[in-house]
Amino acid sequence: MTLLSTYFLPTEREPPADAEAISHKLMVRAGLIRQVGSGLWSWLPAGWRTHQRIVEIVRQEMNAIGGQELLMPVLHPAEPWRRTGRYGIDELFKLSDRRGADMVLAMTHEEIITGHVAAAVKSYRDLPLILYHFQVKERDEPRPRAGVLRTREFIMKDAYTFDRDADGLDVRYDLHAAAYARICDRCGFEWYRVKADVGMMGGHGADEYMAPCAAGENDVALAPGYAANVEVASAEAQPVVLPPPSASPELVQTPGMTTIDAVADALGVPAGALLKAFPVVLEDGEMKLVMVRGDHRVNEIKLRNALGQPFRPARPDEVSERLGPPGFIGPVAAQLPILLDRAIKPGAGGSYITGANQPDAHLRGVQPGRDFVYETVDVRSVVAGDTVNGSAIRIESAIEVGNIFKLGTRYSEPLGATYLDETGKSRLIWMGSYGFGPARAAAAAVEQYADEHGISWPRRIAPFDVELVVLGKPGTPERELADGLYRELELVGLQTLYDERDAGPGEKFADAELLGCPLRLTIGRRTLAAEAIEVQIRRGRESRSVPVQGAAAAVAELWRELP
Repeated sequence: MTLLSTYFLPTEREPPADAEAISHKLMVRAGLIRQVGSGLWSWLPAGWRTHQRIVEIVRQEMNAIGGQELLMPVLHPAEPWRRTGRYGIDELFKLSDRRGADMVLAMTHEEIITGHVAAAVKSYRDLPLILYHFQVKERDEPRPRAGVLRTREFIMKDAYTFDRDADGLDVRYDLHAAAYARICDRCGFEWYRVKADVGMMGGHGADEYMAPCAAGENDVALAPGYAANVEVASAEAQPVVLPPPSASPELVQTPGMTTIDAVADALGVPAGALLKAFPVVLEDGEMKLVMVRGDHRVNEIKLRNALGQPFRPARPDEVSERLGPPGFIGPVAAQLPILLDRAIKPGAGGSYITGANQPDAHLRGVQPGRDFVYETVDVRSVVAGDTVNGSAIRIESAIEVGNIFKLGTRYSEPLGATYLDETGKSRLIWMGSYGFGPARAAAAAVEQYADEHGISWPRRIAPFDVELVVLGKPGTPERELADGLYRELELVGLQTLYDERDAGPGEKFADAELLGCPLRLTIGRRTLAAEAIEVQIRRGRESRSVPVQGAAAAVAELWRELP
């Protein structure tokens, strides 16, 4: 029996002083998690039950699409990470063993699984493959926060697919996309699939599975039929009223005006009529000048993707040497390649204002194409009110609970994962990578459904299906009835937490609402008098009753109807 009097469930009346996210506050208060250090958390018994219920949902859906479960170590030799170029990642924990050999603590397992497949797969007949595991991941996270949402150690399900070609990868990718949709639905939280950046994983395509909530660190752009992480989102910019065109640029004195707002106010134009200059230096040392509207900002992830290589902002001394005084630079007569964001509309019946590349001066009447040569790129961050297919987008915060990547040959090439095709020719294996975080899924459910009284779990991932509260001491009729009902609930398949503590009704009810099991059953003297058991549906705190006779079956039926 799971008796609350002997169960390790250390509830708290007050949240941690540094807690901001609802899930952080409530998961600590409900006795689900405890902090060990910055970004390091222990899952206590009730929290671990929820975590593992999510794991089992994921496992079932992975097996259903042909996944084969295995287990790879957390500690890796550094060499495979060097071969793929990922050893230098700042978030990667690096260490040496007693013999001085370089090692890493895995944040993901592409290098290791690719090595296993490279050694075993010889022929096209050995493909396709879907391999997955649940394993601890280590990440030297610079800013751990929000309880289990951003940590330095966590458990993740990562799956890997191996195919003969891009078409095969597309099939496996779609299988995972459908499986992830089922996983999110079964876990019971709201979610959407969004286009995403491939980031450090590499490859040529990615989607994220997002759970909307205020605590999320990701911003998602949403419109009818469109969803994308703001990191990669594209939309039509809101129009801006431009100054009238002129025959040529005109020099305007702007002493001390180094900001967009200052120049816009002085010249009586909207900020979007100015062009903002962002000089960057590429990995190969080349400098380029990026231009966006004055009311927009550069999206560095989109810019990196447009450049096709890493970059850094140019230093003030580099700007002064190549262009002019910082705060007054612009594209006219600049001896640099110019990248013009596509929200800037050349020939739109107006003109723009730019820096003049000389102290305390700007140019009015600038027209891209006439006054400077450029390459069009999409490098700005979208904002609420921009449009996609005529519909305005909104920006919403969300938690990333899963992601899927088309890796292509990103890892098979440096690690030598090949196979012989039907003609005997050696070909590279095409790969996909698919991650899902049970901890984040649990936190997302808490964030979305909690109320002022505590957690309200979706029924399939709650630590217990039912909490049974008895208001009676041992040897009383009500205690005898509760003992019998507990056994019947277990027989009908409901995982039940039995609160038979020597505590008052107020304390028992407060703890039950804090923990948030989908149903709370209460047995006391009134139960015996009315021959009915009080039932509270946690979400909405709706009260019902079921007859004592056949109560377990009635409760099971009610549980199955819950979200």
